[in-house]
Amino acid sequence: MKKFLFILVGLLIILIIFLLIRTFTYPFKKIHTENSDGWKFVRNDAAVKRLADGIKIPTISTGELGEFDYSPFDRFKDYLKDTYPLVYENTEVVEINTYGLVFRLKGSEPALQPILFLSHMDVVPPGDADVKNEDQNVFRPDDKALPAVTKVSEDWDYAPFSGAVAKGRIYGRGTIDMKGMFFSLLESMNNLIQAKHSPKRDIYLAFGFDEEVGGQKGALPIANYFKQKGLIFDAVYDEGGLVLEKGSVKGIDADVAVVGCAEKGFLSAKITVKGLGGHSSMPPMESAIGKAAVIMQRLENHQMKPVITPLIRDFFDNIGGSMPFANRLAISNKWLLKSVLLSQLTKNNSTNALVRTTTALTMMKGSDGPNVLSPEVEFLVNFRLIPGNTIQQVKEHIAKACEGFDVEVQEIDNTREASLVSPSDTHSFRMMEKGIREIYPSVVVTPYLTIAATDAYKYQIVSKNIYRFMPIKINDAEKQSIHSTNEYISIENYMKMIHYFEYIMKNYDQ
Repeated sequence: MKKFLFILVGLLIILIIFLLIRTFTYPFKKIHTENSDGWKFVRNDAAVKRLADGIKIPTISTGELGEFDYSPFDRFKDYLKDTYPLVYENTEVVEINTYGLVFRLKGSEPALQPILFLSHMDVVPPGDADVKNEDQNVFRPDDKALPAVTKVSEDWDYAPFSGAVAKGRIYGRGTIDMKGMFFSLLESMNNLIQAKHSPKRDIYLAFGFDEEVGGQKGALPIANYFKQKGLIFDAVYDEGGLVLEKGSVKGIDADVAVVGCAEKGFLSAKITVKGLGGHSSMPPMESAIGKAAVIMQRLENHQMKPVITPLIRDFFDNIGGSMPFANRLAISNKWLLKSVLLSQLTKNNSTNALVRTTTALTMMKGSDGPNVLSPEVEFLVNFRLIPGNTIQQVKEHIAKACEGFDVEVQEIDNTREASLVSPSDTHSFRMMEKGIREIYPSVVVTPYLTIAATDAYKYQIVSKNIYRFMPIKINDAEKQSIHSTNEYISIENYMKMIHYFEYIMKNYDQ
């Protein structure tokens, strides 16, 4: 018995030594610790004002897919023509489906595959705040002695379509999502034209107008237009990831630039559960709402299995070097500790979304009266699919949860598979990394899985290299303002974003 215990302890010691060696020799991506603060931004008040005035035009997309008020979009198109005459005069401009815009800056070597930058001009509604305030002019070049502004909502420091410039920031709906990137791309191309820079390959800009409601009338026809022209892009760049401030990601002791190399799929299902209706004074033993509750509990308690996909493995290999020892131990020894790692990841909402197809119960409808039993109860469940899971698997998962009950399942909204995964060992990815380090020298750059849906998905038909990233560093409060209240972008972030895109456009073939 003692001999057996001695052997067991010996094996345990050998295992521990092996795990430690693996941890200390694992090829985590090295963190750059350069002394440089990166490119020093110079405030350009003319560029700031062009964005601020663009924010004043309330290009809101809402309601049914593509069915909304287009009159602000007409004004916005006219504004762009008046504001960027050099871009319109020196590029080939095509309008797709009236409001979609494509700009082509011709290169000197047309045989090279072009590159494409995406954005969208539409924004989500501002909530309860007044939208008719675009004439509220709050701008001073020196950002000082700003006039008093009447608050239109307790949740907005400045009116959501005022384009106010204050406190080193530009305020308003769309400053981050997505007019900041939209105008930075036009500013970058305008700067190239002013400098008489001639790129080797064609550079395209493509702007949709209904991304927030699915992109069916904007990005989809634009992507099909490129497909019909036989274009294949060496790279497609869109929104998705950001530079996350040190400390904003728990356990990561560094700034992290997360580049979306894929995005999750989407399926929303309306599940109608049938039962016995009638007066609540004589209820059945099992009501329709009770049956629905059982199904909902099954869906939440038995979710689809978590998995570390190759993309997320690369993500942890890149950021692991800046994480605590226990995390490095688990990441470098996934062969043994994968279940422990997954258990920890699924306890946090953010990391749980990276490793599994998530389940979100979002809406429910039953009886209209407190003493009425509804014969039917319906609820909505939304799934966001990780690459590797399929729509068919989710449908089977729903069917299993509904076993034993009389139900109808109907898909709603834009059902689609998870995107393809773009490689990170390409010239187009390395150019992003160089551009990021130009302004953030010490940041950790890593492939990532974009959780939300973007227009980029539709461009898979014209490129295999699709990357989702906006080069701005934001804190938790700024992240929370996206699609919420008091949205703003700092002038520093905006100037750096212009420089980043100009850097890629100018240096792609250097």
